[in-house]
Amino acid sequence: MTPEENLKGLGIELPAAPMPIGAYVPVRRSGDLVFISGMLPFKDRKLYRTGKVDAEVSLEEAEECARLAVVNALSALKAYLGELEKVRGCIKVTGYIASSPGFHAQPVVLNAASELLYEVFGEAGRHSRSAIGVPVLPLNSPVEIEFIFEVE
Repeated sequence: MTPEENLKGLGIELPAAPMPIGAYVPVRRSGDLVFISGMLPFKDRKLYRTGKVDAEVSLEEAEECARLAVVNALSALKAYLGELEKVRGCIKVTGYIASSPGFHAQPVVLNAASELLYEVFGEAGRHSRSAIGVPVLPLNSPVEIEFIFEVE
């Protein structure tokens, strides 16, 4: 099955590609690698949640934020490539989680993103990654994720 068919099977419809909220481009290619700028959990053009995980945002809400960041990244990637079938693999995921002091489950939050990438791309969705706790993110987002994909 294609990545688009897998998304459809998961009940996920890709939104319009997100527009940058600063002086950068959302997608940049270098050779066979495509770098996706940090994606926030926008849903219907609004942040799904705001605040720190384990304070204002529950673990479950943070996991949904991670999934939404993937959906937004795939939107940007599809807009850039034309189709997700051109993806050979996800190489690296770096997740930043705005966390309250004492919260140590950043990898659990990022698992939601990793699992969705696997569901969409199969083995090609497996990647290396870093899960980093930070005190604050742009727009008071609880999650921001950047991606590196290998493409045809």
